[in-house]
Amino acid sequence: MKIGELAGRAGVTVKAVRYYESLGLVTPRRLANGYRDYTEDDARLVHEIRVLSGLGIPVERTRPFLACLAAGQQHADDCPESLAGYREAVDELTERIEALTARRAILMHHLRQAAYRNSSIPVPDDEAHGKHGKHAKHGKHRERGEHPMSDLYRLPANLPVPEDDGAADHLPGLKMPRIELSSTTGETVGLHALGTGRTVVYVYPLTGRPDADLSYGWDSIPGARGCTAEACDFRDHHHELLAAGARGVFGLSSQDTGYQREVVERLRLPFAMLSDPRLSTAAVLGLPTFAFGGATLFKRLTLVIRDGAIEHVFYPVFPPDEHAQQVLAWMRDNPTA
Repeated sequence: MKIGELAGRAGVTVKAVRYYESLGLVTPRRLANGYRDYTEDDARLVHEIRVLSGLGIPVERTRPFLACLAAGQQHADDCPESLAGYREAVDELTERIEALTARRAILMHHLRQAAYRNSSIPVPDDEAHGKHGKHAKHGKHRERGEHPMSDLYRLPANLPVPEDDGAADHLPGLKMPRIELSSTTGETVGLHALGTGRTVVYVYPLTGRPDADLSYGWDSIPGARGCTAEACDFRDHHHELLAAGARGVFGLSSQDTGYQREVVERLRLPFAMLSDPRLSTAAVLGLPTFAFGGATLFKRLTLVIRDGAIEHVFYPVFPPDEHAQQVLAWMRDNPTA
């Protein structure tokens, strides 16, 4: 058979076949006209080289396997020399895994140091964190190493888009009832007593930490992913929101104040977070919630509160990493004066 046919049958390129020939791994006979003529045995050798290469064995080190076939064995690894080739490849791979594991541990240490540098929370001990650390406050937890850590600052592609289920239709125009929540500033903030003018309160499920994995299934919940990215967007456009007429901005979730304070410090947020662990805001106002991992969490929405009443509601919110810009655009299109 010709070289093109051989390459097609073995699943390699013509260039690869010629490279194997240059190493003396395949030696086709020559016809009278000078053309190469490949046999079924040649095709089997090339196929074996491809399979072994896919396992990480360099082409140059496939010779013992090919010699085993040339000796008439049914399988390329029926010979002791082939088994030695396997062991050599396994040993090299083990060394690489150990080196990569050590490098990963160093990177994790640096990541943790950077993640908590601006936080009042002590940096977790590397060994204790690796053995006992859980990766999310709510939901199904995973031990470190089961899957790659999530990048909280960027949203993955193809997130499910939340649909408007009408759960916030009753909110516009509603007078704010008495609701007092703890703030990361140490004060108690009354949502009913924010004063005149507009205040933006964005409500979110929960924020994670950069050295921890998100709970399994979190990304599949429409509107759940993106709390850190949303906070950063409000941070980056905070001055513009104030210039557009906002009296202030607050984030609100069911996470405790201590957890939220670490988020404010780490992300350098210029505004305070409000803690509502009992979801009293949801109970009093009828805010939409969802259940996950045995916990009840706020669905993402934003309230524009003006003169003690809800002037406008953003629901559903998507994408969260652009939401502050959506609020800013609405405020500019609807000036107070």
